[in-house]
Amino acid sequence: MAIRYKRLGYVALNVSDLDRSEDFYSRLVGLESMGRGPDDCRFLRCSGHHYDIALHKGATPGLKRIGFEMESLESLLELEAALKTAGVATQRVPAEECADYKLRNCVRAVIPHIGATFDFYEAMREHAGRPFVPTVAKIQRLGHFVLKTDEYEAAVEFMKNVLNFRVSDEVEGFITFMRCWPNPFHHSIGIGRGKRKAMHHVNFMVTEVDDIGKAMWRFQKENVPVVNGPGRHPPSGSMFYYYLDPDNLTVEYSFGMEEFPEEKPRKPRVLEAVSASIDFWGAPSDARKSEFGEIETGTM
Repeated sequence: MAIRYKRLGYVALNVSDLDRSEDFYSRLVGLESMGRGPDDCRFLRCSGHHYDIALHKGATPGLKRIGFEMESLESLLELEAALKTAGVATQRVPAEECADYKLRNCVRAVIPHIGATFDFYEAMREHAGRPFVPTVAKIQRLGHFVLKTDEYEAAVEFMKNVLNFRVSDEVEGFITFMRCWPNPFHHSIGIGRGKRKAMHHVNFMVTEVDDIGKAMWRFQKENVPVVNGPGRHPPSGSMFYYYLDPDNLTVEYSFGMEEFPEEKPRKPRVLEAVSASIDFWGAPSDARKSEFGEIETGTM
């Protein structure tokens, strides 16, 4: 049996001021606040699930944890076995903690060569009774995240050979875009080459190009730093717009993305390592883009 995923489930961020960040992600980004969890963490959603982003109080802002929802319990058990075969320590998250985080049957592991903690779980509780209603942006979903690592090649091989992620495209020697198969979207994770292990950005997919246009003026009015864009990513075909949250973590809106069939997808492309392979439009990029965002370690 192959390991099969349903979707990128959630991203948990460490922030310095919970109230300030909750206000930013709800009022300016367009997520819906869904109350509080353990240790006063804040849940926010952009879907029918209970949350897509969890904000935690942390001494160093950045990535706390990433969650992937599996297609079935059988796939979760298959994944757990693959990690153990690869010599990676795993933890069955206790039932009480699963209940606190609205998860069913969760396996946790620190991913080698990346250093980030991943939760793999069977399902997340849906929010009963009230659908997500977009506000300042018509967000479709939590789109993807990108991490950078000083063990780039080994990290990509682990994601492919152990976790069964599929490569969609690569900018040669620089970044690899991968999808959590058989989820169709071009990438739910990007692994980039870096001088250290760190968070690069987290992404929200929007419904209309107008969502990006409106954000340009909303962010200008609210003095939100814009660090890149608008531009166009050649690998996925997405239009992008990058900005900073109150802790200078990089966030992206993007519009449009290639989707892959489960059977007989096109071959991955290798793009030349030039700036035009990242942005066809040539938008200027601020040095603060993706400069901040530590990965929390030792959270098993």
